[in-house]
Amino acid sequence: MTATTLQALDKQAKTLPADLASLDAWLDQRLEEKLAERERKKVRSLAIIATKGTMDMAYPPFILATTAAALGWNASIFFTFYGLELLKKELNAKVSPMGNPAMPMKLPFGPEWLRHMNIPVPNAIAANMPGFESFATAMMGRTVKAKGVPTIKELRDICIESDVRLLACQMTVDLFSYRREEFIPEIAGWIGATSYLAEAQNADVCLFV
Repeated sequence: MTATTLQALDKQAKTLPADLASLDAWLDQRLEEKLAERERKKVRSLAIIATKGTMDMAYPPFILATTAAALGWNASIFFTFYGLELLKKELNAKVSPMGNPAMPMKLPFGPEWLRHMNIPVPNAIAANMPGFESFATAMMGRTVKAKGVPTIKELRDICIESDVRLLACQMTVDLFSYRREEFIPEIAGWIGATSYLAEAQNADVCLFV
């Protein structure tokens, strides 16, 4: 051993408690300090499984992922089944009133008292009125714009710029006979559920949307 090493060992030995009970307490304290230090240095992670392709269900995964990225977390979204629509070059996400029977309809224009009203829409109207889905989508789009909320495409672009990993389910691609050319080039991987679950099990937060 070098003289420097011997000096370091001698210095450390002098800091150790003299009796066994004190040594145990000292070791416990050191362990707690090391664990706390590792916890402070740990980079949090978020794993999201996105299964829906409608406009209203597109916002949660993108908003959560961009928020996590802004906090310095590692974030990823696994798009499967209809969620794959959110990775297409041409976004065509619409609101589905039939799929959301409790969804409040609010007008993005008019007097304040009217804009704050929840307008219930019976399923019979939502299902049978021609063009109602397009109307609801347009109203939602105007509300989003009026409130200064980014569009789905803007949120997706923020995800890409923030290094959120966007992953496509290869099984769904094969199932629906999609072509990879239909999707944005920034997809980080074309993987299966087994591969993503191996990643998700180690995440601090895992969400199914």
